[in-house]
Amino acid sequence: MDSDRILIMYYYSAKTNAFYPVELKRNYIAAGSLPDDIIAVSNDIYQEYAANNAPEGKHRVANKNGLPEWADIPPPTKDELRQYAELQKQQLIAEATNQIVPLQDAVDLGIATEEEKIALLAWKEYRVILNRIDVSQAMDIDWPEQPRG
Repeated sequence: MDSDRILIMYYYSAKTNAFYPVELKRNYIAAGSLPDDIIAVSNDIYQEYAANNAPEGKHRVANKNGLPEWADIPPPTKDELRQYAELQKQQLIAEATNQIVPLQDAVDLGIATEEEKIALLAWKEYRVILNRIDVSQAMDIDWPEQPRG
């Protein structure tokens, strides 16, 4: 075998931004799942863009020649930020509820200490403040601090 010859072990599709092993080409064809834009790439390209993790802040994209390259991860959209804020809000409310339930049980049973009564009020106030947060302003949310203890 010629040492200058590049060993082709994978195909790359810009449409799917995915690699396909050469030895499975027939299987992909039989399944009707082989993209029509595949190009042969070397094992080195596969190792760089598929087998290893992307560099910090980058993700794999197809360049204008149909080959993989690293590009900056775009900043989140306003909708993604809103969804993240809503998720964070719901998680914080769930955490507050988990703190409130046993404290409320102690109060309901008449066995709460003064510290538990104070903590219950603090956690309830925190939960109310969380519920009032408008996640549509995801960039400007001033998240309240959780009560201590």
